[in-house]
Amino acid sequence: MNFDLIVIGSGPGGYVAAIRAAQLGMKVAVVERESLGGICLNWGCIPTKALLKSAQVFEYIQHASDYGIKVAEPQADFDGIIKRSRGVADGMSKGINFLFRKNKITVINGNGRLLRGKKVEVTDDKGAKQEYTAEHIIIATGGRAKELPNLKIDGKKIIEYRKAMSLEQQPKSMVVVGAGAIGVEFAYFYHTIGTKVTVVEFLEQGLLPREDPDISKELGKIYQKAGIEVMGNTSVETVDTKGTGCKVTVKSRKDGAIKEIACDVVLSAAGVTPNTENIGLEELGIKTDRGFIAVDDFYRTNVPGIYAIGDVLPTQALAHVASAEGITCVEKIAGHSPEPIDYNNIPGCTYCSPEVASVGYTEQAAKEAGYEVKVGKFPFSASGKASASGAKAGFVKVIFDAKYGEFLGAHFLGSNVTEMIAEVVVARKLETTGHEIIKSVHPHPTMSEAIMEAAAAAYGEVIHL
Repeated sequence: MNFDLIVIGSGPGGYVAAIRAAQLGMKVAVVERESLGGICLNWGCIPTKALLKSAQVFEYIQHASDYGIKVAEPQADFDGIIKRSRGVADGMSKGINFLFRKNKITVINGNGRLLRGKKVEVTDDKGAKQEYTAEHIIIATGGRAKELPNLKIDGKKIIEYRKAMSLEQQPKSMVVVGAGAIGVEFAYFYHTIGTKVTVVEFLEQGLLPREDPDISKELGKIYQKAGIEVMGNTSVETVDTKGTGCKVTVKSRKDGAIKEIACDVVLSAAGVTPNTENIGLEELGIKTDRGFIAVDDFYRTNVPGIYAIGDVLPTQALAHVASAEGITCVEKIAGHSPEPIDYNNIPGCTYCSPEVASVGYTEQAAKEAGYEVKVGKFPFSASGKASASGAKAGFVKVIFDAKYGEFLGAHFLGSNVTEMIAEVVVARKLETTGHEIIKSVHPHPTMSEAIMEAAAAAYGEVIHL
């Protein structure tokens, strides 16, 4: 019952931390109350991408004639799409189990709670309790859908992302509240397979309000053209769930206009809140701020031997962030000298269609930080590969410091751009300048050429525009 490290939670932060610790010679245990892999693998990152791929394939078939192919009228099998998504998630969870066995990591099923004296109490599904001790304990309990005061999630008519992935039948109409990555992705999925979708966002910018405004504006145009109604700068006042459907009353924050929207179901996609209740933080005196756990650059809390990573922190609620935090944390525990994570070089990806990917400063943020900037944009309509692929929507936008050529940020909208953003992440890590990007020969024809062309546009050297 004694370990070098106990990790509470097996999401992308917890399981990665556990495996890296085992590689470094630690005796490791992981406490998990549900399925290995956490929300990301079972109900988030992986199964949602399976749903989105099904929607994309359906969309391809609907437009097969654009590619000179004749097919019969396609139909979306909602039940089959959901089953495929769950199957992908189940397979990945089994993969985590294999990795744990390979690395001799002990799995303890149940709810973990911190006790004094570097102990973890685990309560199983029958209520039986067992105590375990470890020199080091990492809290990686993740997050859950945030519930708004006037939008109480009932799991039937007002749902969150988890239920949206496992509905028994496809709704004919849906209101999505919140236009961040989760809301935008589900809006695309349900709209593509035939649901009438309305997106309501409180912030003025509309879709993806934390992205560069150029991205939000263009994606908004694409969604509106596709038939998705987007209502930015709008608040949800009430939701009436009496009767067979829902009546959503919304209010424009610009002119106060009131509108009622009828729908079958409301998806609350207003963000994530940390799972930090009832795990013993108060009893140990672990400091928190607005529900998030306070840590230093190496994820140490104010209580020696207790650490925290992932969505319980106020850092970006992204799987790859949690994984990086877990590795940094255990390497520091093991006596290595890891670099603190640069949170301004974390890529963000949204898997709608077209996709969105970004890293670093927006143009406005760079100017507010005191930089004089050079900005280059290259539309995919000018890309040979994009034209050949039938994917001309979107653009690449890059931002450089005018004085030294520092790569300040990049913002992509287009087909498969989530696969392209890593080039910029690595370039920024290596302190690559704009001219070095321009002189790095990119293969033709590829979508990635747009990065080189956008950089050239920033310096007045663009060829194909």
